Amino acid sequence: MKRVTAAILIKDTKILIAKRKADDRQANKWEFPGGTVEKNESPEKCLKREMQEEFGIEVSVGRFLGESTYHYDHGSIKLLVYLTYLVSGKLAPKDHSEFQWVSTQQLSDYDFAPADIPFVEKLQNREIGIGL
Repeated sequence: MKRVTAAILIKDTKILIAKRKADDRQANKWEFPGGTVEKNESPEKCLKREMQEEFGIEVSVGRFLGESTYHYDHGSIKLLVYLTYLVSGKLAPKDHSEFQWVSTQQLSDYDFAPADIPFVEKLQNREIGIGL
């Protein structure tokens, strides 16, 4: 099973979400950005690396918010989700077609990838606290 990280990236009172490109797996689905944990890499280090590679930003990784396992046709993933904060840089997406800063209430307006949906629901139901 592939381990994948995701950032609940907070700026002011909004959360960063990103839309996958039309030619990607999960095409045009929205997600909490992150990426695949490489061999001998911690999830926290992965998240910092992926945010730099995918958006050109430096982040600090906070507390672990939970995990979600999802079985796609192409394989299974364990999504590891962390509270994350912007340290420096200006967002310049390389692997996504667009991004948005949204409130927890706005999350349901977007079509999320299946593995991310449990965290959309937990955020909206205030089951996980993120200080917003």
